[in-house]
Amino acid sequence: MTTFLHSVEECVDHTIATVGKDLVVAAPLGLGKPVQLLNAFYRRAAADPSLSLRIITALCLEVPHPKDSIEKKLAEPIMQRLFRDYEELAFMAPLRAGALPANIHVSEFYVRAGSMVGNATAQQNYISSNYTHIARDMDIHGVNVLVQLVAKRETGSGMELSLSCNPDVTLELFDLLRERDVRGSVVTLAQVHADLPFMEHDAQVSVEEFDCVVDNRDYDRALFAVPNGSVPLRDYAAALHASSLIVDGGTLQVGIGALGDAVAHACIIRQKDNSHYRQMLSAITSHQAVDTDLGEFEQGLYVSTEMFVNGMLHLIEQGIVKRRVYDNLQLQRALNAGVFEELLDQRFVDWALQAGFIPQRLDEDSLDALKFWGVLPADTGLDADSVVVGGTQFANDFSSDEARATLSTLVCGRQLQNGRYMHGGFFLGPRDFYQRLHDLDVAQRSAICMTGVRRTNQLLLDYPLYCAQRREARFINTGMKVSLSGAVASDGLENGTVISGVGGQYNFVAMAQDLPGARSILCIRSTRGSGDDLESNIVPAYGHCTIPRHLRDIVVTEYGIADLRGQSDAEIIKRLIAIADSRFQQSLVDHACKVGKLEKGYSVPVYARNNTPEHLQAALAPFVAQGSFPEYPFGTELTEQEMALAASLRHVKSLADEPTRMAREFIRALLHREDEAAAHPWLERIDLEHPDTPREYVIQQLLLLDLEDRGLLKVR
Repeated sequence: MTTFLHSVEECVDHTIATVGKDLVVAAPLGLGKPVQLLNAFYRRAAADPSLSLRIITALCLEVPHPKDSIEKKLAEPIMQRLFRDYEELAFMAPLRAGALPANIHVSEFYVRAGSMVGNATAQQNYISSNYTHIARDMDIHGVNVLVQLVAKRETGSGMELSLSCNPDVTLELFDLLRERDVRGSVVTLAQVHADLPFMEHDAQVSVEEFDCVVDNRDYDRALFAVPNGSVPLRDYAAALHASSLIVDGGTLQVGIGALGDAVAHACIIRQKDNSHYRQMLSAITSHQAVDTDLGEFEQGLYVSTEMFVNGMLHLIEQGIVKRRVYDNLQLQRALNAGVFEELLDQRFVDWALQAGFIPQRLDEDSLDALKFWGVLPADTGLDADSVVVGGTQFANDFSSDEARATLSTLVCGRQLQNGRYMHGGFFLGPRDFYQRLHDLDVAQRSAICMTGVRRTNQLLLDYPLYCAQRREARFINTGMKVSLSGAVASDGLENGTVISGVGGQYNFVAMAQDLPGARSILCIRSTRGSGDDLESNIVPAYGHCTIPRHLRDIVVTEYGIADLRGQSDAEIIKRLIAIADSRFQQSLVDHACKVGKLEKGYSVPVYARNNTPEHLQAALAPFVAQGSFPEYPFGTELTEQEMALAASLRHVKSLADEPTRMAREFIRALLHREDEAAAHPWLERIDLEHPDTPREYVIQQLLLLDLEDRGLLKVR
């Protein structure tokens, strides 16, 4: 029986009494962590050295805390507005400080990109695993406490619970624990949050799945909401290239980050203003490297994705994600072949009877299936040898012409039901994203299924069905570096430093190799850094690999598309160099020639010799002026002043990497005389009216110069 508790402390008491003092706690990725419950476990263990607490999780969310004093002055009011009264995970501050008590350990499978660089404790306790293996690997460590934030709703039959944002791993953990028959040695704990969207289907679970449920509105602090990120121009360029590879009527997956928003934005332009979309793509495409699909999304897309991102919901709202799939292989294959459509007619009836989808005689199971798919009305029943629908009764024998005719009358004009246009593993996004999920109508909610990554990230559960559903799949993710062999590094550095995690990337790349018609698209910025620290992300070789060379497929940079599948090593090198930054192309050619991978005297094709930021900016300048590439494509909670200040501070910070240019800009700034009245609100916002140090004075002058250069500040 499930125990309902009022406080998290009672839940900790119950857990220790059940499993003892050695606690191995599994918590979901991201939003699904019950913060107050985890904090109660942490506080109890921190106060009692006789307890052993190990927390195994992924992506611990933190409110940003800028260290730079000026950035902090800009950020603090924004943080208060965005994160409100969100309660932080209590173990993160001591983890960052290297001050976790000796009896407490935290291991993550995936960390926020770059957040744990230089943190020895986090680096040492990191567990590298494909996302489809996380439940298994948690189980290996002897998990005896499973915690989850859940949504609830009250119905006439009682309380219902939903795993909401994170059925991804929890569903499989439930199964693993049942297989181990761990009753009495493992506890499952839920904390209800009133603001968490209630997601149905696979995410909906029985209350009895949990030993204890904490349901207390005093714990309903603000959900962690990730603000919409800004999208730089070169990410828009890469997204334009990637979006041209998405096939109407196909399947889409997009990974975490600004790229997801950029791809969604590009798809919306492709749908709403197709000629404009083609013009933008033409402006940055000097060589057609691969077959593309530039038309509107008439059939629409189906989404099977690990992460359900904000951009995906916009694609649903714009009618781009609308292709429904059905968990019946026979039905799905017939739909794919165009034998009939979702609005049923005589073609469906003829097919269904011939294929045995509607058997000659109905029994209770076949009748329930036909009602589930919407083929027959919900009030259809069986009575002896008759089928009864409302006031109509006819023989339960479809070998007769009369029964077939009656069946056609009942079926034709009906709409197939229980198709899904989205299967997602977990979601995380801005506050309005959660509200829009709350506000979904019945039809939209029915078409979205939050489920386990064992379904979204692989084919093993039902290869024939998933092949039929995931036709023309395009799996779009990001990487950090690609070697000339086609191997990609996405999660770590050569020295072993963990940057983020493998997550589901390998799963999707491998799936693209196994699915007929599927492609993996890895988007990589051509360079990183600036000034003297500028370096190419297309490199001769790299000592860390996330995606091995034998799984190479499509690589995209802001400069174009390199189709690597099935190509020779020499051809792969040529295609990668063609989408590299031109400042590094010759050194890459020289290396490949030196080691015998390219023929002597090879020259970069003429069409690829102008791959520079300046050329890209010039090509897209008319579209930037028209507002085609907004800094925040799906809106922001920042004010216009805050966005401008943030952009200017980023510019000033980038100058630090180029001392000569910085000195030149500072001299230019000193020669300007800004209107003090116009400058006042900008400087007041970040408390920089009266600089206290020479450094602050330099920043003040460079900031005002950048604002003036962008037309935001008048000069006397």
